[in-house]
Amino acid sequence: MTNQTEGLNPQERRATLGLAAIYGSRMLGLFLILPVFALYAEHLPSATPVLTGIAIGIYGLTQAALQIPFGLVSDRIGRKPVIVAGLILFAIGSVVAATADDIWMIIAGRAIQGAGAIAAAVMALLADLTREEYRTRAMATVGVTIGFSFTVALIAGPLFNAWIGVPGLFWLTAILALVAIAILLGVIPTPDKSSVHEEAEPVPGLFGRVLRNPQLLRLDLGIFCLHLVLTALFLAVPLELVDAGLPVEEHAWLYLPVMVLGMGLMVPFVIKAEKGGKMKEVFLGAIGLLGLAQLGIYTMEGSLWGLAAALLAFFTAFNLLEATLPSLVSKLAPGQIRGTAMGVYSTSQFSGAFFGGLSGGWVHQHYGTSAVFVTSALITLIWLLAAQGMEVPEKG
Repeated sequence: MTNQTEGLNPQERRATLGLAAIYGSRMLGLFLILPVFALYAEHLPSATPVLTGIAIGIYGLTQAALQIPFGLVSDRIGRKPVIVAGLILFAIGSVVAATADDIWMIIAGRAIQGAGAIAAAVMALLADLTREEYRTRAMATVGVTIGFSFTVALIAGPLFNAWIGVPGLFWLTAILALVAIAILLGVIPTPDKSSVHEEAEPVPGLFGRVLRNPQLLRLDLGIFCLHLVLTALFLAVPLELVDAGLPVEEHAWLYLPVMVLGMGLMVPFVIKAEKGGKMKEVFLGAIGLLGLAQLGIYTMEGSLWGLAAALLAFFTAFNLLEATLPSLVSKLAPGQIRGTAMGVYSTSQFSGAFFGGLSGGWVHQHYGTSAVFVTSALITLIWLLAAQGMEVPEKG
């Protein structure tokens, strides 16, 4: 993060790091329950695998529906009021889920959490507070907090769950939202004026150009599929780990080396793709590995070491794709439509999370956990076939 913020003046650096903290704390709050909720929901009144999946993924539906409207409203009334309102909604949703005594109240709470859709408004505020020549660098700094938050949540979720339980995790997310409001009001400068930045935020008049671009649509399909299979995975993997003899409170000690090694293993492939001119080959290979990893989880059921190896392959591919996809969108979208392209991309990402919860829960309920992995592998195969026609952006 230090290198990415090099060249920013003190106000820009403060804005970048502060908004990254706000964005990251919110995503952390959304992800914390992911590795533990499927096991918790087994003991909730009225819970079924379908409703469990909806509870995990419904934040993506409300987030997808409202993030662009929130961004457009922020153009009219200012960024900070919209972000504060979104964080308050997030806190309210967290409290609703924390005090819930059945699955339906948790679904309601998660939907309200997602309704606090501040992503576009945060990026627009960042654009207001940074010079054009450093804006892309600042936005990349905020963007990487998604992956960082997910990694922290995967490890911290099982640890905190052992201490405070899933209701405690929801209370923690409410506190994170209040801390984010304090950072926004106490640390982030207020811009002299808010402008529409076409390269940094969605613009209604440009949606047509984005939606007619087959290369961008191919990438939107990719992030949709990636987050669909990720969400579906966590409806089944925690159950498989327990069946293989690993108590839920010890899941963090499996996820920690898997995530650290996965991030390390992806680095040579990123270098080969970016520096070696093998972007398409590496990209398609990562999609293939993602599908094979899911089949590996299916075949290794009951074997803890086998599941760990398959999860390592999955997260190596996932981390590589999660890092590559937004970079490709940014490179393939001309400057004027870049903000709109990223808005559609983010909407596809959150939509994938919702449909992953819904479809994964439905498959689990009707065909068992094993079928979740096979279905996700088939979805990954569809993505691999669609990605064959991708164009690689020119260097520079």
